[in-house]
Amino acid sequence: MRSALRRGGVLLCLLGTLAACGKHAPSSGEAASTETTTPASVAATTTTRADTVAQQKSVAQNSVEPSTITRLNEDGSETVEDTTGDNGKNNPLLAAVASTAAAATVVDAPAIWQEGINYTRLVPAQPTAVPAGQVEVLEFFWYGCPHCYALDPSVEAWLKTKPAYITFTRVPIMWNEPDRALARLYYTLKDLGKIDAVHTAIFREIHEKNDPLVDAGGNDAATERLQTAFVESNGVPAAAFRDAYRSVAVESDLQNADQLIERYRITGVPTFVINGKFVSDPIMAQSQERLMALVGDLAALEHGKH
Repeated sequence: MRSALRRGGVLLCLLGTLAACGKHAPSSGEAASTETTTPASVAATTTTRADTVAQQKSVAQNSVEPSTITRLNEDGSETVEDTTGDNGKNNPLLAAVASTAAAATVVDAPAIWQEGINYTRLVPAQPTAVPAGQVEVLEFFWYGCPHCYALDPSVEAWLKTKPAYITFTRVPIMWNEPDRALARLYYTLKDLGKIDAVHTAIFREIHEKNDPLVDAGGNDAATERLQTAFVESNGVPAAAFRDAYRSVAVESDLQNADQLIERYRITGVPTFVINGKFVSDPIMAQSQERLMALVGDLAALEHGKH
């Protein structure tokens, strides 16, 4: 009976929090003047919640098609946006970014990459938090996102070969309280020096075992118990995890992540920001492999300017 209730809770949580991989734009502020970080389609089709869950299961078993992305509407419904064949060209917001940046094309970038198509330029460029000589690469992600889950093996492979001058940082998005609970899990493990050992296991727990690691009823204490049991099963001492879970360091990390999400107006994941200047994602790059190559090329371009 408990197992059945747990499966029901998992489904409810996935339906309520697997906002697929986007949200409506946040309020404006001291943010870069780009309007979107994930191309949309003018021919979006609305899906039911059951369709969204089915799509998520399919992605977990296979791979994410780089021509689709799922987004959360303001009324709570989901839409699957199809960019097949247009590479985002029909997106009016992306077109606006492209026209704004046209006068400042990165002429030194490899010819295979097109500004406004494969990546967008942030105007003005944003400050980074890395030492001189380093190039900052940020990955905005969500553990509940099937697209992030499908991309992660490519990211992990890239990390093993990336140049030493690239400082890579993951930033978990926090568009609602369940998202924030997963971000807290990430930063607690990072504070304990355990995130590299458990990161992939978190994705697998959510997408392969259908365990969202968040209480379906929104109870913070229950979520903490769920996450504590999970990390303990992955070799992290429960006492240490509980001590760090609401620590000053973790709260500071969450606040910093909030600021980055607002600064870059992140409305879809996965999204990469290179050195506070360029933004791309799997759709714009046209595949997961091309995305990581693009990130490396733009980082090399920035490093060459030092």
